[in-house]
Amino acid sequence: MKRRSGIEIGERRLTGMVRRLLVLLALTNGLPASVYASQPDHKRIMILHSVGREFRPWNEYARTMRAELDRQSPWPLDVQEHSLVAARSADVNSEAPFLRYLQALYANHPPDLVIGVGAPAASFIQRTRQQLFPATPVLFTTIEARRVDYSVLTGNDTVVAVTHRFLVLFESFLRISPETRTIAIVNGDSPNERFWRGEMQRELKPLEGRIEIRWYDKFSYEDTLKQLAALPSHSAIFWYQMVADAAGVAHEGDRALTRLYNVANAPIFTHDDSFFGREIVGGPMHSALGRSRIAVSVAMRILGGENPGEIKTPPSEFAVAKYDWRELQRWGISEARLPPGSEVHFREASAWEKYRWQIAAACGVVLLQATLISILLYERRRRHFAEVEARQRMSELAHVTRYSMAGELTTSIAHELNQPLGSILVNTETAALMLDSPTLDVNELKEILVDIKRDDQRAGEVIRRLRSLLKRAPFEAREIDLNQTVGETLDLVSSLAHARGVTVESVLSAAPLPVKGDRIQLQQVLLNLVMNAADAMAYLDKPQRRIVVRTARDRDFAEIEIADHGPGIPAGKLAEIFEPFYTSKPSGMGMGLSIARTIVEAHDGEISAENRGGEGALFRIRLPLALSSALAAS
Repeated sequence: MKRRSGIEIGERRLTGMVRRLLVLLALTNGLPASVYASQPDHKRIMILHSVGREFRPWNEYARTMRAELDRQSPWPLDVQEHSLVAARSADVNSEAPFLRYLQALYANHPPDLVIGVGAPAASFIQRTRQQLFPATPVLFTTIEARRVDYSVLTGNDTVVAVTHRFLVLFESFLRISPETRTIAIVNGDSPNERFWRGEMQRELKPLEGRIEIRWYDKFSYEDTLKQLAALPSHSAIFWYQMVADAAGVAHEGDRALTRLYNVANAPIFTHDDSFFGREIVGGPMHSALGRSRIAVSVAMRILGGENPGEIKTPPSEFAVAKYDWRELQRWGISEARLPPGSEVHFREASAWEKYRWQIAAACGVVLLQATLISILLYERRRRHFAEVEARQRMSELAHVTRYSMAGELTTSIAHELNQPLGSILVNTETAALMLDSPTLDVNELKEILVDIKRDDQRAGEVIRRLRSLLKRAPFEAREIDLNQTVGETLDLVSSLAHARGVTVESVLSAAPLPVKGDRIQLQQVLLNLVMNAADAMAYLDKPQRRIVVRTARDRDFAEIEIADHGPGIPAGKLAEIFEPFYTSKPSGMGMGLSIARTIVEAHDGEISAENRGGEGALFRIRLPLALSSALAAS
């Protein structure tokens, strides 16, 4: 009852609209004929759509056909479009008001060409041809060959048809998704859609037993959507069209397919690329653009004067298969299964495709950076080897320098050894005499033995210091007390200083000064500075020959100061005295202070020199404290 009442209401509305148009035409009938006169090259076309201009797929054909008419036509065109709304139902009586409307509209100015779009429009035109346009050429297009009644075609008619091959469509989909076991077919319940259900059932018989085919044309679209949302796994959906569902509800525009896409749990394929673009996986389909171009080309030939009956156009087949890359990804369909020559649309560009130049530039920068880093690492390695080699050569040179110092210390060393050795000899002779005496004093003999032991240890210590100084060994950083190292060095040089009449005073820090370094090399630096100071004061009177050696802590550094009372350093030479081969001695090599600076810097320290305002020169050495020991001491 709902469906019948809806049709009756639509018929009443259409009848009223026709009546109003007839009145309007009657009022304008007395206007001069020049109002309707066309220019000599003006062409008038009437396009009749089957169920409505905005139904898919006809909306896409209407759009492409209008675009092709504008593109191909050499004449100005007056295109009028109408829709056979009555084709949505099986009530043929509803066509009468629409027929009267067209008769009134084109009574005095018939079109130069009538284009029927779709099977219902073709059927209507063929039934009413003599009443409407008996002499007007007619082009039937967007129609399957089985829907054309070729027996009633006139010499003034031509057809641009297509051929549906449903088995080809289904087989093509099953090849790319072979695990499919169920295919749901979405088709409406209008007269045209019922015809195609019968044709599909007949063509798809070879698939019986291989897949299950489900039909939903006897349901309302709301119920159809509920069932399609719960399809079993390994299912697919074939979308044919949805003009009107079983409840008589028309589904114009794109909304019906969009709603299906939003709830579907299976991929969707179809027969016409007018549906392609978002919801459809793809496959072999009819091309709306290709068919529109052919149809418009035929229309131009007819408008140009060719006899329509002599224009024969074979039905077109499916175009090259095309697929939506997004839907292939969504449903996990491999591109490797697509038929050879298939087109893949909407492929999301890879990062390389999107940002090719940026990535290439970034890679170039990274490659350049890697090259520069490699060069820097290579240079760093070379520099490291060079530093090691230079340090080794400097160590050898320092070793040679120590030998030369040992030559200068020979007198002092001999004196240091002669004293304990002479004392040992005297004590030994005295002990021998005491042993020959009839009255032996045991306590005195013990004291003599203690003196011999002390003198022997003193001589051994002198030899040990000399051996350490002359020892050839690689740089070995150990934690040492700088106060102790300074004390040992001053003991070693004390005899030489005494022989030269130089007084060496030491003011050592009360707290230990732990540093990490090589004791022998630091001793060499101190010996060099003390001997240089002694040489600088050689011309002074003995009371003035005084060297003061101080140690102290300055925050995280240990400091050693060696001050003399000599003439100082020439003001213009303060910046040069640590350079190799600079010397103020007639027989000097100029390497002592250079080696001293190299040794101090190898200990991460600093060495500097300054004049004390006419009171001699001051050399200062700063070495970083071994922080762990320094913190423990503080």
